[in-house]
Order: sequence, then C-alpha cells, then structure tokens
Amino acid sequence: MEHVGYVQSGTGHLDATFAALADPTRRAILARLASGEVTVNELAEPFAMSQPAVSKHLKVLERAGLIARGRDAQRRPCRLQPEPLKTVADWVAHYEHFWTESFDRLDAYLKTLQPEKEQK
Repeated sequence: MEHVGYVQSGTGHLDATFAALADPTRRAILARLASGEVTVNELAEPFAMSQPAVSKHLKVLERAGLIARGRDAQRRPCRLQPEPLKTVADWVAHYEHFWTESFDRLDAYLKTLQPEKEQK
C-alpha cells in the first residue's frame, strides 16, 4: 500500500517499537529499567509469570531495540535503550502539533458562536 505524502523511512523500527509497547507487561519492564540496570531475575520478580514468559517479553523488547542484555559471569543484566522511545516521541510530536492547531481552530470557531447563543 502506498501512502501519499507519508515518509516511510525507518517505519520498520517504529512498527517494532509500537508493537513492543502494546503490551502492559513490556511497558512495566521498561518502567523498571528506567530506574537503572537490573538482572532478568530481578525483572521477573513482580510478575505472576514464569521466567521463560518474562524472557519472551525481553526478546521482543530487545528485537525492538528498547533494551540491551549483557552477560556478567552468572548475571544477565538488562538496561534501557532510549533511542527508539525518542523516535516514538518525535513521531507523536508531529501529530501533537496537528491536534493543537485543530483544537485552536475549534476553540476560535466556538467563540464566534457564543454571541449568537447569548442573544437567544
């Protein structure tokens, strides 16, 4: 499907980021990692799911570039990679500008209707 007037450069990464962010468990994992690096076991503690289930979520986040996993002897630390979130923020900012302008126009239009309402 061709999108007229739509820049598609890098949309694969954006799609992967949005897909990863669609799950509340993955968002909770990212929120935890925003406080600093932790191990996989520490990430799994608050969730009522198995370690393999948490690992599957981590793989999705890793494929989207949202986290990086390391290996330090027996530890497997995870850390947040904020770059994809910046891409999402930039994408949303474009639409925020659009909605702000739309609401400003609506507000201006509604103000033109107020004198008519007061006369009735």
